[in-house]
This record gives sequence, structure tokens and C-alpha cells, in this order.
Amino acid sequence: MLEPIYVEDVTRVVAKYDHILVDEIREQFTMIYSDILYDIDDNVATITLNRPDRLNAWSRDMEGDVRRAMEVAGADEGVRAIIVTGAGRGFCAGADMSMLSASSEEDSDSRREADRKRLHHEPVACQLELPSDYNMRYTYFTATPKPVIAAINGPCAGLGFVMALFCDVRFVSEKAVFTTAFARRGLIAEHGIDWILPRVVGLPNALDLLLSARKIPAAEAFQMGLATKVFPHEELMDGVVAYAKELALMVSPRSMRVMKEQVYRTQGTSLSESVNRGFDEMYDSLDSDDFREGVAHFVEKRAPSFSGQ
Repeated sequence: MLEPIYVEDVTRVVAKYDHILVDEIREQFTMIYSDILYDIDDNVATITLNRPDRLNAWSRDMEGDVRRAMEVAGADEGVRAIIVTGAGRGFCAGADMSMLSASSEEDSDSRREADRKRLHHEPVACQLELPSDYNMRYTYFTATPKPVIAAINGPCAGLGFVMALFCDVRFVSEKAVFTTAFARRGLIAEHGIDWILPRVVGLPNALDLLLSARKIPAAEAFQMGLATKVFPHEELMDGVVAYAKELALMVSPRSMRVMKEQVYRTQGTSLSESVNRGFDEMYDSLDSDDFREGVAHFVEKRAPSFSGQ
């Protein structure tokens, strides 16, 4: 049995102990989380924000926990899809107000410089080859090489809303409620929500949600494209897990990885660059093991067994 590992950079440990069974590494990392739960089942990792008594309000510990768990899931070849959800009746109520109150009492200039340093992170192993914009404090979900699925089970506000937007897909309970919240706290659009929200819901809807900070129910979120699908509350997790397992079992991990990188990279490139890059990626795919398996399982009328290569 290994000694418990307590580190900031998970990928260095994975590299150092690459001869150790993945299950043993997972077991050690479950010991460092204080504000989340981390579970793997049938190639699907589930990250559960776990402060239900505070509607999973975002804390510094939770921020570190989520990033470490996302790095572990991204580097683990046994994980092919990632679910992010909340414990209890909420997804994430935004930043813990006690944390905000404490910040307001600190020296503004020193706090600004300390927080500025936290905006940027060093690249981690196995992340997608995207511009550094996609590896910032709350944008790094986009650089994770697996699909990240938000299962929004209740209130989703402020920083919780930002985090949900940087997930690849958002499935929501009929009881989910969304608000940007910032304008009603005397704050502004932060951490890239002014960039991602218009791309998800369109400019007029984005301005409405940011300027008014009004609460919108699940049905309206679906109508404007914020929610991919709305589930009856009791069926949310079963539906999300079924979707994630279908990705894990029926879809090429290599295809998902490349297509996710294509979609986010093209947000800052021209159409011609997209077409040319897609041309090269297609030829690389034709030489891949997953393409050969994709043809074989179709012809042989059996379930696929993709390697991700």
C-alpha cells in the first residue's frame, strides 16, 4: 500500500508513479478532497460538489479539489467521460459569501495582485492543445480531453453559473434555477462569462441575463439553449449517467478528444483554418486504431472496443 500523497500538481505524481496500478493512485487521491466527492463507475468519473448545507457554495478548497479531480480524470485512461454535479438540492450557489466578505476587508492592491496570479495555470499532462486562454482559473474544463457534462440539479448562480458554462454539455433538472447574480451584488461579468455566455445563448439573451441578474427556470434555460435537455428531477442523474456511459462505451475516445479540440480551437480561427485543420485531422483519423475498430465493429455487428488510439 502506498503512503498517502498530498500534492498540488497531480500530473507529476501520475508521471512519477506510472508503474503503479491506476486504482491505487485513485485511492490515494480520494484522500485529499475536502469539498467534493470523486467516484468512477463504468469509465465515467463523477465529481460532486459536496457542501450541501451551503448549497455547494464555492470555496477555495472546492476550487482546488475540482481542479485536481479534473486533472486526475483527464489523465486516467480508464475515464472516458466526466460528470459534474452537486450534492443535496443545489448545483452551486456561487461564491461563499463569507469568502467574499473576508476579501472585502483585505488590502485591495495586495489582493488584486495575489488573485491575478491565480488566473493562470501551467499546462497539465494530457490536456488538449489549445491556446492558453483555455487553461485559466475557470476555463480549463474546455482543455480537459474528455467530455465534461454538467448535471445541474438545483440552483446554479454566480461562479456556479460560470463553471456550468465551461462544461461541454448541460443537462438540468426541472427544479434547476439559473442566475448570473453579479449585478445584484455590485459586481461585473467575471472569469470569461462575457465571452462564453453570448456564444451559448446569443448576445441579446446574454445581455439580459447579465444586466438583470434575474432568475430563470429550467424551461426558459432550455428555450434559449443554455440547457441541452431538461429531466424530471428524480430522473436527472439516471439520464445523465446513461448518456455519459453511452459516450464511454459506444464512441471513440480519440474522436471525442479531437473534435472537442477542434470546436474550441475554431472559436478563435477562420473558416479556412478550420477546413484545413479538419482535412489533416481526418487523414490522421484514417490511420488510427479507433477508425479500424469503428469499421470492424460495424461490419461484424458487435459492440465496439475502442482503445482511444
